[in-house]
Amino acid sequence: MLKVEYRNYGGGSNMQQRGRVTIPTDVDVVPETLTLMERWGADAIRDCDGTDYPEELRAVDAKVYSTYYTTRKDNTWAKAHPEEIQQMYIMTPFYTADSESLSIEIMKGLYPDMLSPNTRDDIKRWWEVVDRTTGKVVPTDEWDYNEEEGKVTIKAVPFHEYTVSFLAYIMWDPVHMYNAVTNDWKDVEHQITFDVRQPKTHEYTMKRLRKFIEDHPYVNVLRFTTFFHQFTLIFDELAREKYVDWYGYSASVSPYILEQFEKEVGYKFRAEYIIDQGYYNNQYRIPSKEYQDFQAFQRREVAKIVKEMVDITHECGKKAMMFLGDHWIGTEPFMEEFKTLGLDAVVGSVGNGSTLRLISDIDGVKYTEGRLLPYFFPDVFHEGGDPVKEARYNWVTARRAILRKPIDRIGYGGYLKLALDFPDFIDYVSQVCDEFRTLYDNVKGTTPFCAKKVAVLNCWGKMRAWGCHMVHHALYQKQNYSYAGIIESLSGAPFDVKFISFQDILDDSSILDDIDVLINVGDADTAHTGGDWWVNPHIVEAVRKFVYNGGGIIGVGEPTGHQFQGRFFQLADVFGVEEEHGFTLGYDKYNWDEHEHFILEETESVDFGEGKKNIYALAGSTILVQKDKEVQMAVNEYGKGRAVYISGLPYSFENNRVLHRAIMWSTHSEDELKKWFSTNYNVDVHAYPKNNKYCVVNNTDDPQSTTIYRGDGSSFDLEMEPNGIIWYEIQ
Repeated sequence: MLKVEYRNYGGGSNMQQRGRVTIPTDVDVVPETLTLMERWGADAIRDCDGTDYPEELRAVDAKVYSTYYTTRKDNTWAKAHPEEIQQMYIMTPFYTADSESLSIEIMKGLYPDMLSPNTRDDIKRWWEVVDRTTGKVVPTDEWDYNEEEGKVTIKAVPFHEYTVSFLAYIMWDPVHMYNAVTNDWKDVEHQITFDVRQPKTHEYTMKRLRKFIEDHPYVNVLRFTTFFHQFTLIFDELAREKYVDWYGYSASVSPYILEQFEKEVGYKFRAEYIIDQGYYNNQYRIPSKEYQDFQAFQRREVAKIVKEMVDITHECGKKAMMFLGDHWIGTEPFMEEFKTLGLDAVVGSVGNGSTLRLISDIDGVKYTEGRLLPYFFPDVFHEGGDPVKEARYNWVTARRAILRKPIDRIGYGGYLKLALDFPDFIDYVSQVCDEFRTLYDNVKGTTPFCAKKVAVLNCWGKMRAWGCHMVHHALYQKQNYSYAGIIESLSGAPFDVKFISFQDILDDSSILDDIDVLINVGDADTAHTGGDWWVNPHIVEAVRKFVYNGGGIIGVGEPTGHQFQGRFFQLADVFGVEEEHGFTLGYDKYNWDEHEHFILEETESVDFGEGKKNIYALAGSTILVQKDKEVQMAVNEYGKGRAVYISGLPYSFENNRVLHRAIMWSTHSEDELKKWFSTNYNVDVHAYPKNNKYCVVNNTDDPQSTTIYRGDGSSFDLEMEPNGIIWYEIQ
């Protein structure tokens, strides 16, 4: 059970009973919607994909959100203009030639109802066959396509591997397909995705938007879902998810768009700029100049049309909200173009603290809204399902981040009638809504106490703020969770967090002057650690100088990892550790003793997740943890600065405390640890000096005992109920 208390307040809780909550509805749950509005204190109602807004609720005392689809739900138009259906780039699997001729069935392994190869435009211009053994493009006169058979036949070199990259029309919107498959919709027409960027559809879309607003006068807010280009989502021949990248740009292409791109940048476009050897420029790949050029072009062009649609919405007296989810590619929320759009609000799904900060940190809108989990979908709301368990975990993880940077509203999505069969869930969400309103009243408009300034360094910088190492909805990945835990910990920690890129340092190394601790986390040769960026002497010089002059640096996994000039960790001298790749086996290694340390004073054993193998300590560094002569944690003094190496750190309350202490130690701030601090790592303290408030939060389902340290170093003992929050005045 949630529990909110107020202590040292003369006026009581002053709890707001209604507002800041959005709920879904449908035509078959009108009375239930009204009841739930009262129970949850909702002040806004929305429709969802596959639902209709009830006529009986058009005059309800609440804001009405209408989900608006700019690129689908109009198959009549799409079928009449097949040349302006959206497209994506697809690469076939690798095929090995066993003779001088190789035939590749390009649609093999893909869902046929979703995609259709584009043969309308010049395939010799826009398709690409690549000899993956040599990396060279196969000349266009050495391959042909048989449309009837759906096969590309290549004049091949025996025992070389080949792939075909081709353009395909999106004949079934991937999100509509996902919703249809997940919810087992029967006999629904496949919604075709049309391209608003192209002339005829662009003109039609603006007229269509005006008509929609005219036909729905009861709607207050248009929730654009989202605008034009879907993130990369591909299904296999069995209608299963085949490939997904929430940041992918592969479905934002067409000859029309690419010809515009060529005119702007002055060079010829290649399919490979998107395909990227089959990796599709996913977030782990170090982005090429061409790919970054394409992203920047898309952002500029998308922004122009988004601004046009937002202006129409405002002209018609409505508010414009963007869903940070489906079809959001091109509207990168932390880039400069986003601030020009004029949007009133952003809403997105909240999977954990990181996704919460991904929404709440967005500037350039009047308010932000988080869609809490679980969605009211049958994958959770079914006989034997436990939606309360998922909701409780989702709220507790999101709450940490809200207390650092709050969203302005919360809500739920999906099909309301599914949730009605779970009264315990209804009761729990009622408590969540009340608690959120209380948090918001106490936190909004003030700045929380920040112990240090921390910067996460990777190739993406602010473009992927809070999205580093993220799978949408915070899905688990074995190879990733040991690093994602760092970002998740930071989302609710008492630090001022920013994200910077290597290009930022190259442009102006003084960006490091306003940072206390630099964090580099991930696998070697990925966009997250930097790869060959560490070959650039200006980068290495700037970071070494930063640490040498007193800065802190924390590396997790394979920080600065890239084989070059006798080093794998390019800052091995700074971290005091190196990774064995067989090249230094001939060197004896004698530094294996473990040492007690400030960082581990509250920890019995650190969970390093997948960790890393073959890490060894250099002479002079201090090992904190090693297992079978493989270093898991070490520290090192470097000039006036300090470095911490950790092999992996999945998110947990205990690991969160380890990272907290590592940050404080790396900045020579051990004496400042017990400032707005709880001695129990299951309990957090968040202080807001500007409004003279602080709160103590139990993040667990169990009672907790702790000692709380105030900002002046004074302390008191405290017993806390499960999930409880206690608010205090700063005396």
